Amino acid sequence: MSGGTPVGGGGYIRQRHSQGYASGGDDLEDDACSRPQPFALESPRSKTWVEILENVLWIASAVFIVYFGDRHSNMIHLLLHDARIKRMPLYFGMLGIAVNIIIIFYESMLSWSMRRFDEKWELWSISALPFITLLGLISFGLLSFALWPIWGFLTLPLLFTLFMACLVVFPHLMIIKFRPQSDELRID
Repeated sequence: MSGGTPVGGGGYIRQRHSQGYASGGDDLEDDACSRPQPFALESPRSKTWVEILENVLWIASAVFIVYFGDRHSNMIHLLLHDARIKRMPLYFGMLGIAVNIIIIFYESMLSWSMRRFDEKWELWSISALPFITLLGLISFGLLSFALWPIWGFLTLPLLFTLFMACLVVFPHLMIIKFRPQSDELRID
């Protein structure tokens, strides 16, 4: 062991001293954080069977909703041709969802260029999250109002189910392959 300061548990805490950095690289262990790290993707934790079952149920429920619609025709046909739907709230709700997706995509691409985690969090929390949340709630309200004549009270769980299915599917849609960032020396 290379020395250190004793602690209560009987072990030693290793301390870095300034002469170790000025000694011309004698102490290579202390210089570990400034060496370039090879690019390695962290493997995500494996999902449990309960999580997989939940995801499958959300997707199956959304497919059921879209395919069966109002029991007479599918949901796409209803959205395009049914006269009971209030068109202006439907269009504004869909426009709000499209703007939300564009903002999330833009912020995700912008956060890839930042190196530090706290910079990414500041970007999302200060600039975009309140606007995305408000726009999402307004869009949900507009879509509920537009589709209420068809499904009534069931509009709320139907829209929530479609939203949850999108949350399950969207992370698996990778648009482009990202290259590893250049190996530069870190200054911590």
